[in-house]
Amino acid sequence: MGVWMAGQSNAAPVIIKRKKVIQGGGHHGGAWKVAYADFVTAMMAFFMLMWLLNATTEKQRKGIADYFSPTIAVARISGGGDGMFQGDSNFSEQTQANAGTGASQIQPTEADKARGETGMAEDGGTAEKAALDRVEKALTAQGGESMTMERLLRHVVTKVTDEGLVIEIFDLPEASLFIDDTAEPKGQTRKIAALLAEVLQLAENRIAVNGHVRRLPITLKDNPSWDLSTARAQTMRAMLEGYDLPAERMARISGHADRKPATADPTALRNNRLEVILLRKNR
Repeated sequence: MGVWMAGQSNAAPVIIKRKKVIQGGGHHGGAWKVAYADFVTAMMAFFMLMWLLNATTEKQRKGIADYFSPTIAVARISGGGDGMFQGDSNFSEQTQANAGTGASQIQPTEADKARGETGMAEDGGTAEKAALDRVEKALTAQGGESMTMERLLRHVVTKVTDEGLVIEIFDLPEASLFIDDTAEPKGQTRKIAALLAEVLQLAENRIAVNGHVRRLPITLKDNPSWDLSTARAQTMRAMLEGYDLPAERMARISGHADRKPATADPTALRNNRLEVILLRKNR
């Protein structure tokens, strides 16, 4: 018994080690590597920028800048054109632009002028608008001259459209432009034609005349609206030319019958009308 106890006392003690687990890794992950890679990339981009600034000319730098610009250059000769780092534009002095996006200073013919989106020369739209405004103001200014002129202009309205300046002459409930359902003009219609012939001399644009009539309340086998609207347009043309408006300015005469009513009610008298149009240059 004593021997066994002595053996037990000489036995090595048992040591228990408890390891503390730290969440998230001992070296804090690889986030520092990502930050370092970003730093190196930024430095490389910086040194490349410094090299480009010293290795390129002003013309080449403009070409590079225009290449990365989201907007379209509006200069006559712009960068971003021929070859690597070459600042010449596709619309250079050796390449004349016909699409309206550029121009050349070397013998600019009519076809080679910068026309913009409208297809006209740079000042064509402004000059044409001024001519249309001049005619419209001259017509409306006649209203203050006399009571007679005031009564005549009750039949007239004007509006500017894509086609040109539209001068509309229409029936009133108490005063029609033509005798019954004919193309025979009344005296007031002749006076309106004389007034139009005078103010239309202020511009050189060509002229179109459209005839319109109201829809008949009953359906006829032979619809007279086509012939009547065309005949009234021809009558207005003849009156304008009779009051010294040059015949070569007449571009076209049209009769639209009752197909384009001016009011919600196609049978209303307001739809009996003529349109004298001062056409734009491209019409």
